[in-house]
Amino acid sequence: MTDEYAAVKRGKLILKGDKPKAKKRKHKKKEKSEGDRVDEDSVKHAGWWKVEKIDDISGSIAVEFGNNSYVSALDNGLFTIGAPHGDSEGPSPEEIFTAFPAGENKFALKSGYGKYLGVSKVGVVIGRSDAVGPMEQWEPVWQDGKTAILSSLNKFMSVDEDDSVVAQSLTANESVICNIRSNKSRETSKSVVVEEEGDLNEVEVNYVKKFQKFQDKKLRLNDGGIVELKRAKTEGNLHETLLDRRSKMKADRYCK
Repeated sequence: MTDEYAAVKRGKLILKGDKPKAKKRKHKKKEKSEGDRVDEDSVKHAGWWKVEKIDDISGSIAVEFGNNSYVSALDNGLFTIGAPHGDSEGPSPEEIFTAFPAGENKFALKSGYGKYLGVSKVGVVIGRSDAVGPMEQWEPVWQDGKTAILSSLNKFMSVDEDDSVVAQSLTANESVICNIRSNKSRETSKSVVVEEEGDLNEVEVNYVKKFQKFQDKKLRLNDGGIVELKRAKTEGNLHETLLDRRSKMKADRYCK
């Protein structure tokens, strides 16, 4: 498992006796103190901080149940809860997933094995899909400072008595409470993702502009046509299709 996850992927001079400036200095000092406040919870998790809004569920994501124990991918497409980590220790490679937006207030997760997390009809979380469909879409639920993850079957993700990851609970009890964690820059996470606004032609142009190097100053678009994008949007896997189309373009600096 370890080998397979090796590829998976933080002023002016102030004069004494100058009262107005002294007052201004105190104000600045207070602002700096507040801005430098340490997130102790994040420090205990090696910089992995709690996500509290849907816009932040993108890029590298870990799902924590209990204290510093994370959902871990198995090579058979199933998931378990990993062993607890110590303080200042983050998730292991097999416990890190890649998150993508998947519709209004929903997201998709891809494991290090390149498969999307979904749910079976009996409520077992599985990672065997190559694309995002309705069963691979998850919805975060935040209430009273607590987090839960709702499956497409309207049941909450949790860990059963055999340490298997399932989505079988209809109620948000203590067993479904988790933390969705991210390790990306918080400044980056505050930016609003707008690539999927506008018509589908504009959507693809926005994606290409974001990722291409433009070595020869020419914009390169995939020639797959707009029909493919329309179908993908209807099926709920537009983001994945855009990624696939970008992966075929040699000028793309992220997709090889």
